[in-house]
Amino acid sequence: MEMAGEANIQPQTAEAPAFVTVTILNSGETCRCRTDESLIEGLRRMGKRGVPIGCRNGGCSVCRIEIVSGRYAAHRKMSREYVSDEDLAAGRVLACCVKPLSALAILAIGKMGKALAASAAGEVKATGAERP
Repeated sequence: MEMAGEANIQPQTAEAPAFVTVTILNSGETCRCRTDESLIEGLRRMGKRGVPIGCRNGGCSVCRIEIVSGRYAAHRKMSREYVSDEDLAAGRVLACCVKPLSALAILAIGKMGKALAASAAGEVKATGAERP
């Protein structure tokens, strides 16, 4: 399995889009994301209430994630206010600014991580059962 980091940020290619699986480690859920769209669009399509959508252009950090494994390409610049060189090296990026090139395992952090945790807690409370 490839580890995230600046070495895994790949240049975009003109290949036809494919679908890849994105696993959200916080919840164990998966979604399918096209290789020609940002991660935030794939997560939005999942319909999960815990996925906050902000500005969609790298300026607000609502969609901050850590890519634990897989390859991805940056398709727009991320604000250095929210993503430092150290963050990039550790795979911490904004989901609205990267596209998957392979299956990814991600960890939602910051506002998105808190929103997913709150959403999962609400589901446990509503069903009376823990999520797998």
